[in-house]
Amino acid sequence: MEQSNAPKPARPARKPHQGGRVTMATVGRMAGVSQVTVSRALSDPHKVSADTLKRIQEAIRATGFVPNAIAGALASNKSLLISALVPAITNVVYSSLLHGFSKKMREHGYQIMLSETGFDPAEEEATLAAHLSRRPDGVLLTGVRHSPDVRRMLLGARVPVVEIWDITDTPIDCCVGFSHPDAGRAVAEFATASGYRKAACVLAGDERAQRRRQAFTDRFTELNGTEVVQINHPEGPATLARGRGALRELIDKHGFTEGVIYCSSDLQAHGVLIEARKSGIRVPEQLAVIGFGDQEFAAHTDPALTTVHVNGEKLGLSAANALLARFRGEEDLASVIDVGFEVIRRESA
Repeated sequence: MEQSNAPKPARPARKPHQGGRVTMATVGRMAGVSQVTVSRALSDPHKVSADTLKRIQEAIRATGFVPNAIAGALASNKSLLISALVPAITNVVYSSLLHGFSKKMREHGYQIMLSETGFDPAEEEATLAAHLSRRPDGVLLTGVRHSPDVRRMLLGARVPVVEIWDITDTPIDCCVGFSHPDAGRAVAEFATASGYRKAACVLAGDERAQRRRQAFTDRFTELNGTEVVQINHPEGPATLARGRGALRELIDKHGFTEGVIYCSSDLQAHGVLIEARKSGIRVPEQLAVIGFGDQEFAAHTDPALTTVHVNGEKLGLSAANALLARFRGEEDLASVIDVGFEVIRRESA
């Protein structure tokens, strides 16, 4: 029997759901109440009886009804949305603070509208404009250095703004974070007190990392009178590969095989540790390695990584509390909240 290659007749397109979209009127008919009562139960359940509320909730579950949040926002002038912009969603440094922040905001009925901006100011501008078009009730923004257009948009939106992961004396509204230059200086003082007189920096293109690097370099040179060798990757994120390549460059181009290496992230520092082992360089006997961020793996590298710890959960919770206080209209609120940092000594330095 021959196999036919004739085209098969097209399947008829699926018809849309014949019953139409489920509305509050649908829920009301099922629950035996008016649409107004359903609306009241959704907006202020305390205004309906327990029996009526139960029937309405059962009807909602049975129909799969989802309230129109946009209509509710227009009526109440609240969207119950919080705009959150971070450089990298996958970076555990930001994900840990977002966990504490979003948990607290959800407890108060808010949902998080999250976007990744990278480190490009133009990308931050475009993303913020898209978020503000959804009329969020507040904005969480990473860093304190933004373009003039970003500042104008935020001031024009007239909503509470909390800038995180940094501090400044002139926040847009309020900021929650720590001093990056102070962190860099603290590492330089720690390294000097530990007996290291030669140093190198390995860093990615984050502007805040650059400020930590500059502060580390200035303070280390001041204390020891020696130049700090620098390996700078201005484009792209920190990676294990870049950490490994940085140590290779330090060895091949600068003959740097003893002293302390300060990295702008734990990920880069881990790459340095891997390359040091491959090259037969002992850590910390020859090279000391210090990271930044105290990511979960930092305590479990071999040797365990000395790093700078910032309490992300505390930072996120503090940011949430600052926004909530502004929603309540509380007066005399701090505009700068410094959560601090800590140099954690482990086996690598």
